[in-house]
Amino acid sequence: MADTHKHQTPLFVDLDGTLIHSDLLLESFLDLIKRHFLCLFLAPFWLLRGKAWLKYQIASRVELRADLLPYNNEFLDYLREQKAQGRKLILISASSDRLVQSVAAHLALFDLAIGSDDKVNCSGTRKLARILELHEEFTYAGDGNIDLQVWKEAKAAIPVNASESLKHQAAIITSIEREFDGKRGGVRPYLKALRLHQWLKNTLVFLPLVLAHQIDNPELIWQAAVAFVCFGLCASSVYILNDLLDLPSDRQHRSKCNRPFAAGDVPLIHGLLISPALLIVAFTIALTLPTAFVIILALYYLCTGLYSFVLKRIMLVDVIMLAALYTLRIISGAAAISVVPSFWLLAFSMFLFFSLAVVKRYTELDYLRSAGIEQSEGRGYYAQDLSMMAIFGAASAFLSVMVFALYINNDETRNQYVTPEVLWLICPLLLYMITRIWLLAARGQIEEDPIVFALKDRVSQAVTLVCGAMLWLANIDWRAVVL
Repeated sequence: MADTHKHQTPLFVDLDGTLIHSDLLLESFLDLIKRHFLCLFLAPFWLLRGKAWLKYQIASRVELRADLLPYNNEFLDYLREQKAQGRKLILISASSDRLVQSVAAHLALFDLAIGSDDKVNCSGTRKLARILELHEEFTYAGDGNIDLQVWKEAKAAIPVNASESLKHQAAIITSIEREFDGKRGGVRPYLKALRLHQWLKNTLVFLPLVLAHQIDNPELIWQAAVAFVCFGLCASSVYILNDLLDLPSDRQHRSKCNRPFAAGDVPLIHGLLISPALLIVAFTIALTLPTAFVIILALYYLCTGLYSFVLKRIMLVDVIMLAALYTLRIISGAAAISVVPSFWLLAFSMFLFFSLAVVKRYTELDYLRSAGIEQSEGRGYYAQDLSMMAIFGAASAFLSVMVFALYINNDETRNQYVTPEVLWLICPLLLYMITRIWLLAARGQIEEDPIVFALKDRVSQAVTLVCGAMLWLANIDWRAVVL
């Protein structure tokens, strides 16, 4: 009998943090500043007229992809079960009514959907008043402390993804119908959001140290190590910002959909706090290095900002910028130890990293083609561009090897190495490593950033070690040894 009464009690369902592992206000705000960056400066003026007006203005300027939101699938299954048993379900949220209606239309599960309008923010006591207008007896599913105001008048509560403290308080003021613990990832999702494995790219800052033959200088090694940490923190700040801005496109990707913010494993507000914090720490540490390094680090962050907001959506410009960002790492490494990078090194790195950046786009387009998707979300590419991208990438790879060959013949190089002819052995090794990466990409065997793949791949590691050995052997006078 009690079970029948429970089903007759209407179930009001919160949206943010309850039905979905995200926050629609932040989702829509991030989408807005990505598409219309200047609206960032209008937001404070909208907020002066109240939170309801802010939500209304943001929601009126974005298009929500309700099908891509990170839903709480366990709770959603429960709602479907309740609906099948005839229970009345009502979606009620403090998010903008326009967005709430979009979610409700997508799920086709709720009898009614209610959100905030341009005057009333449907939260706390206002939400309770709206509920009581419809039903005197009700059950409410929520996730935050503000929901206690609703649970005080509820027949029963359903805490979803709530803390132990909140569940205890809810149990004191009303009965608990059901609990859903949701995601409890601990610190691991936060570490994943930092993308610490991507710090491998920053080992490029050590390259000028090696080529300057200063690997036995403890002071310069320390300066290069500090530069590595600064770039790592700055890069993690950028990765978090990119992930926050790329939520819809990441959720459509086969592997990026598992990123912490896209999957809802880490609250968006935490990302908005962590990203600037990492940046501040990075520049604080950078102040211990030469001023030139600080300027280059600032330039790197500026370029990544341009990339995130504008350039990543422009065909080919995005891969050129990626190549330039890798080259900036090398320049910063030189600035950290106060040496001037070689023109040949910069030319070689630009062609090589352009090729590897194209590999990254190639693998994405290959996935689009196999999935039957015509255009990349948020990018300027179509699946039919696949063959041309392969041509661009292969040509740039071969050019990088040619630049290295010309570097060997340069007078400055001949003066720097005792036996520069040994460096010629590096050319076939480079050809092998780069063409192998392209073949693996064509076979669909590279699913991550190709530079990270190369740094983790044992074959590429072996080739790199042999190339390093060739650089060392070029400093030996083999004529004297032989004679």
